[in-house]
Amino acid sequence: MKKALLSLAAALAFYGGLANGDGYKVQKDNPSGTFQIDPVHSVVQFWIGHLGVSEFPGRFDAISGSFTFDAAHPSSDKVLVEVPMESLDTNFDKRNKDLLGPDFFNARQFPKMTFTSTSVKMKNADEGELSGNLTLHGVTKPVTFSLRHVGAGPDPWGGYRSGYVAETVIHRSDFGMNYMLNGIADAVKVQLNIEGKRQ
Repeated sequence: MKKALLSLAAALAFYGGLANGDGYKVQKDNPSGTFQIDPVHSVVQFWIGHLGVSEFPGRFDAISGSFTFDAAHPSSDKVLVEVPMESLDTNFDKRNKDLLGPDFFNARQFPKMTFTSTSVKMKNADEGELSGNLTLHGVTKPVTFSLRHVGAGPDPWGGYRSGYVAETVIHRSDFGMNYMLNGIADAVKVQLNIEGKRQ
């Protein structure tokens, strides 16, 4: 618990420093190109209601895939994301095991979650909608994410990067996960934080 509190304090100090104008600047360069997802700086996070009294977080730490962006023709853009279910982490081993078991994700039978885009519609240079097919628990359903471009520009190692945040709400019952709906919410908030390196 003490370690967690120290980590939280460090994180708050870090982000407080960013907010206080210490020189950090979001890069707003050209995001066009084909990008390979950087798994070290990308994550899938989710929040789900627990017993009607809290919203509990979890995440998937492994993510791979690619995305394209053409500033002149965003409707032609493509996004492909693949997530191994075994990378689930809720900060409690027993809960991870339960969630990966047959009552929930059933990772042995359905080891991967995938998203394949069908359209990208930008409202402006930084905001839009990302639609596609999400395959989870052996079921494929269309979903639409709100999309925000964070920034794009060169990195210190001679590469070029671009990053996005995408958010949506899905219902786990749509994907055949109906266990304990009276105690664990059906609606799940999902957030993808993706950083890619231009190829």
